[in-house]
Amino acid sequence: MSKTKAVINELLVEIFNHILNIEEEELRKSGINLSMNEIHTLEAINHADDTTMSNIARKMRITTGTLTTTINRLVGKKYVTRHIDEIDRRKVYLKLTKSSLEVLKEHDKFHNQMIDSLFEDLPIEDDEILYKSLENIANYFKEKY
Repeated sequence: MSKTKAVINELLVEIFNHILNIEEEELRKSGINLSMNEIHTLEAINHADDTTMSNIARKMRITTGTLTTTINRLVGKKYVTRHIDEIDRRKVYLKLTKSSLEVLKEHDKFHNQMIDSLFEDLPIEDDEILYKSLENIANYFKEKY
């Protein structure tokens, strides 16, 4: 691996770890006592058209059993409710509560600040190389997993 690639690799790993740690710390400062896994589950439900357990598990690339564990915690903390389909009782739909929408607002605030800092001295419209590089990384992860 070339020196440039090694440095970029180190930076990406460092950035990834910092994002997860700082994100969770900032949410805790806001009084939100949820794990990043729980936050990302709320996000997946919020962005899904089909909020069945099986679809959310598929979207998150986890098993329905793993999702059930997280959903049980979120239901207990009153961030999610479950609804069984009247026609097909095998289908369980998830719905976010008002509390979870407030959490997601705080979470979005963190992401907005992070992106704003990225482009503080760099107009996004003028940096096609950065945009394309980030898009390539995102596509790599989508294809890989």
